[in-house]
Amino acid sequence: MFRVVERFVSINGEGAAAGELAVFLRFAGCDLQCSYCDTAWANRPDVPVTLYTAEELADWAESTGIHNVLLTGGEPLLQPEIGTLIGKLGEKGHRVEIETNGSVPLAPFAACVPRPVFTMDYKLPGSGMEHAMLTENFRYLQPQDAVKFVCGSREDLERARRILRQFSLDKLCHVFFSPVFGSIEPVEIVQFMMEHRMDHVRVQLQLHKYIWHPDTRGV
Repeated sequence: MFRVVERFVSINGEGAAAGELAVFLRFAGCDLQCSYCDTAWANRPDVPVTLYTAEELADWAESTGIHNVLLTGGEPLLQPEIGTLIGKLGEKGHRVEIETNGSVPLAPFAACVPRPVFTMDYKLPGSGMEHAMLTENFRYLQPQDAVKFVCGSREDLERARRILRQFSLDKLCHVFFSPVFGSIEPVEIVQFMMEHRMDHVRVQLQLHKYIWHPDTRGV
């Protein structure tokens, strides 16, 4: 049984499929406590959940008529048997994307059939969680995947640039720089990218926070 706090259809706000419609399955629980987390409510031990089987979630996703399915949280890869759900969704022809926080080993899930698309965070100093990052996950990324750096300061931007260069991430997959909403202006990120000639990186805003009120759930 999967502990689900939300399921809905909206646009994908981030990653390579940003702007496309997607089925969202948001799971409870996370192993990190980022300073800027905008879904901290989903990580509380007492958060209300609904229990579903993999078959029930896959059937519901199919009923929406939407091709893209986004597994998010919290941290979806902490859900026991999440590989079973990935398989069930794949059997029904869905493109499965996983938003993961960078602290959970990707190797077991990269071996899933069909293989999901990963949008993986690398937590920067401003998050308070960089110590939990598993850089060995980079070896499992493919061109359709993405690494997302959520930046809240110049220090974060400098650190993101160093990690990007150290692991040649732009040669592996998509790379996005996203602002911590309300902490840094997007223009500062663009100026940093121009300063360092970073034409292999894309700045990306959280689209749903501009279309709806930033605190709106279920979008």
